Amino acid sequence: MKRNLILAAGLVVTLSACGGGGNSLLNRGRPDEFAVSRQAPLVIPPDFALVPPAPGTPAAAAVDSRSEAMQAMFGGPSARSASETSTLNAAGRGNAAAGIRSSAGDPATEVVDKGATTRDIIAAPEGDGQDARASVPQPQ
Repeated sequence: MKRNLILAAGLVVTLSACGGGGNSLLNRGRPDEFAVSRQAPLVIPPDFALVPPAPGTPAAAAVDSRSEAMQAMFGGPSARSASETSTLNAAGRGNAAAGIRSSAGDPATEVVDKGATTRDIIAAPEGDGQDARASVPQPQ
């Protein structure tokens, strides 16, 4: 009986510490972490990498950010190699219409049916094996 009474008293004391009201047995004030030390004022450190613009240079607002981004990602225009130039010339790059990419997906674009042979060649799996070969029907 005495053991149960001690256990109950310990339980009451323990649970009273969890209370948030002023009636708690073990109610103590918590320290204020901001009162321990003074807060220093916020200071923005100087950026020594920034320099004032030179006279005659364009203003930052006048620079086209899109072209600057493209230049940074892909570099400037570079000369084509001799093999690339000869391939483009052989493919007839001068004969292509200027807006062909815009009209390629147009529903009004006329499509020529090349037949089942072309479809089979395009659908053939990669590789050099027997499965990768498409048979071309011979005229009789």
